[in-house]
Amino acid sequence: MTRQAAKMLVSRFRDRTAKVGVVGMGYVGLPLALTFAEKGFSVLGFEVDPARVGMLARGDSYLRHVGASRVASAVADGRLEATMDFGRLSNMDAVLICVSTPLTPQRDPDLSFVVESARRISAAMTRCQLVVLESTTYPGTTDGILRQILEGGSRQCGRDFFLAFSPEREDPGNQNFTTETIPKVIGGVDETSALLAEELYGQVVQRIVRVSSARVAEATKLMENVFRAVNIALVNELKVIYQGMGIDVWEALEAAATKPFGFMRFNPGPGWGGHCIPVDPFYLAWKAREFGLSAKFVELAGEINVRMPQYVVERLQDGLNTRRKAVKDSRILVLGLAYKKDVDDTRESPAFEIIRLLLERGAKVFYHDPHVPSAPRLHTWPELPPLRSVRLSSQFLRQLDAALVVTDHTAVDYERLRKYVDLIVDTRNVFPADGQQVLRA
Repeated sequence: MTRQAAKMLVSRFRDRTAKVGVVGMGYVGLPLALTFAEKGFSVLGFEVDPARVGMLARGDSYLRHVGASRVASAVADGRLEATMDFGRLSNMDAVLICVSTPLTPQRDPDLSFVVESARRISAAMTRCQLVVLESTTYPGTTDGILRQILEGGSRQCGRDFFLAFSPEREDPGNQNFTTETIPKVIGGVDETSALLAEELYGQVVQRIVRVSSARVAEATKLMENVFRAVNIALVNELKVIYQGMGIDVWEALEAAATKPFGFMRFNPGPGWGGHCIPVDPFYLAWKAREFGLSAKFVELAGEINVRMPQYVVERLQDGLNTRRKAVKDSRILVLGLAYKKDVDDTRESPAFEIIRLLLERGAKVFYHDPHVPSAPRLHTWPELPPLRSVRLSSQFLRQLDAALVVTDHTAVDYERLRKYVDLIVDTRNVFPADGQQVLRA
């Protein structure tokens, strides 16, 4: 049965007649679904948000970096459909799980979305299917939690279904790499599962990187983002130290980056953002404790990066103090709500914590972001009031006491900002620091 089912799936993958289900049509799921659809597969996206399902049915995109023309074309060709009916999972040959893996308020892993997805797949599973988890998680999730749920009843992994892990590597807004061109790491729970996952993804991505197990694949994704988190923390700590020494960290970085070997540049900022970097290190540290180990280096990096919004607000307070002003009742503009340049992705953006700290100190806070017209409600900052992006008119800018550059979007007229605002706290090296109007943070 196993060999026959595997051969059948391989045949469907290779001739692209397989039906592919994508659970979670967000920043990972939608680009992945479109990539499969554009390669000729029939794709069904499973989503709990009715607004998203409705937009996809109309051929619209709710992600700025994913063009509506791509969605419209895939829908018009009949290659892409979205649904809230998870019973239709039973008709899929492959099911790819692309749901969020956030942290609890105590900064422990929250796998509730993965668990719920697995339960829905298990309830609908009626034939041999390949199930692949793409959501970032700690080693042991796929061959442990996920496998246990899918094996409910008399089913057995490797006989009645196949299971693998292939970490997402999406980078919203990156113009140089796409879902198709980013190498795809694959680790199976067993050899047949790994081969099937390789066959499936090999139809739509240019390079497959096979590893020996799902746990190695899970560890690979954590390693990638822990590497970035630690180096961001390092350069942020150097920023604070050099500020105390009267040294411009950005000038030092420019000089250091001229070395053609032995140095990789990371830039400081107001904190960390996006779904991966602020989350993944804590997944690894949590799992390490299960083995009686401590990830001291990783946890220290987390502490440094988490504190950066506080440092930014302190630098703002210093600037206001020199002007004989308090943060309380000051009119403060936060420039940029997205976590990085020229995208509309606000997940874990440090801007929210900066806004919270300013409001806590009694400031009157406004924000401007050309890509985020209204601030979303996030579970990590539930107490923040509703905010909408303001227009940067001359009259509005004149009334400000200070502006904070949190995200350096290209579409902002920074010279206009410098013309009208007396104090600018710059976390992104947009302006040359002068120690008077412009302060580094």
